[in-house]
Amino acid sequence: MSQPKIRVRALKKAFGSKVVLDGVDLDVEQGTALVVVGGSGTGKSVLIKSILGLVTPDAGMIEIDGEDVLKASPARARELRGQIGMLFQNGALFDSLPVWENVTFGLLAQKRIRRREARDKAVEILAQVGLGADVAKLSPSELSGGMQKRVALARAIAAEPAIMFFDEPTTGLDPIMGAVIDELIVHCVKKLGSSSIAITHDMASAQRIGDNAAMLYQGKVTWAGPARELLTTTNPVVEQFTHGRAEGPIQMALRR
Repeated sequence: MSQPKIRVRALKKAFGSKVVLDGVDLDVEQGTALVVVGGSGTGKSVLIKSILGLVTPDAGMIEIDGEDVLKASPARARELRGQIGMLFQNGALFDSLPVWENVTFGLLAQKRIRRREARDKAVEILAQVGLGADVAKLSPSELSGGMQKRVALARAIAAEPAIMFFDEPTTGLDPIMGAVIDELIVHCVKKLGSSSIAITHDMASAQRIGDNAAMLYQGKVTWAGPARELLTTTNPVVEQFTHGRAEGPIQMALRR
C-alpha cells in the first residue's frame, strides 16, 4: 500500500457543547479524488477547514505526505498546506480585480511570477478551462455564474497544486453547466496528477468527479466506498440521504 496523500485519524472538533467532528477517519490516496457527502451541519466544511488550517481541531491527526501538520512547526505546516489549491463554493473572486489578476493572484502574492508576465500566464490558464483571452480583461461582475466558476477553477490550478479542494463546485449552476464544470474539474485534476477532496450535496456531481466517497453522519464517517456505489449501497443512512427520503435513520429536528 502506498502512503496516502492525506490521512486523517480520530479528528475531533466541538464548538461549545456542539460536537461537529467526533473521531473522523479518512484517507485520500495519491492521485485519487474523494467526495465527502452529508447533510448540512454534519462537519464537511469543518473537516476541510481543519486540513487547511483555518480551524484548529481539538484532537486527532492530519497527515500530508506522512507528516502530521498539527504537530509540525508553523513554517513546515505552511509548506505542507502550500500544496493545496482551493475552489470556493461561490468562487470568492475579488470584484476589484480583473480576471487575469484574480487568476494569478496567488502567484503574484508569492512572487512566483512577475507582474508583466502575469497577464499572459492568466490567458494560458484560462484556456485550460475553456475561456478565451478576451475574458482576461473583464471584471468578475461581467461574467455569468458558469464563467465565474471557471475563472475560480483557473485560479485554483494556477500554481499546479498537488492537492485540490472543491467546496460545492456545482452550487448555483444549472444541470448542464454543472456537468461542464465537473468535466473540467476531472480534466484539470488528472492533468496535474493531483489528489482531491470535494464536498457536495449533488449526487450526480459526486459520481462524476469522485473515485471514492465518504459520508459524514453524527460526527463520524458512517460509510466509505467507491463513489459509483453512492446510489446503490444498502447502508440505510446513505440510502436515505442520497435518495432524499423523509423517513429513515437520519432524524432531523423540525420547527413547528
